[in-house]
Amino acid sequence: MNYKSLAAGVLSLLWSAPWALAHHSLLAQFNADSAIELTGIIMDMDWINPHSYIYLDVADEDGNVVTWHLEALPTAMLRKAGLTKAMMIGDGQPVTVLIHTARNGNKTLGYILKITYADGHYYQLAEV
Repeated sequence: MNYKSLAAGVLSLLWSAPWALAHHSLLAQFNADSAIELTGIIMDMDWINPHSYIYLDVADEDGNVVTWHLEALPTAMLRKAGLTKAMMIGDGQPVTVLIHTARNGNKTLGYILKITYADGHYYQLAEV
């Protein structure tokens, strides 16, 4: 085995890692300077990497139901915090979420900071 090539490969991966992750920057994709609250019902969750997604049905001003796609932490981080998909989805009762909205103008995309459930318990997923 050529250890010099292996070492060079590992070093190049370590060197490039910070720049490779830049496309997942919270600040690049979401308006982190303000947060909004939404109230709705969690209909489903994609328990996937690199980020999980919660689908929240929210009634708009006209009473029409709009599904929001809310990005959350990676599943590994949620698991490490002791959370499961079932815990995140809840029991079908209304929840209030605090989110950052999308920078690209998508009116139904956000990043979850906090989820508060009908019984008062909550999960703080990011700093406010």
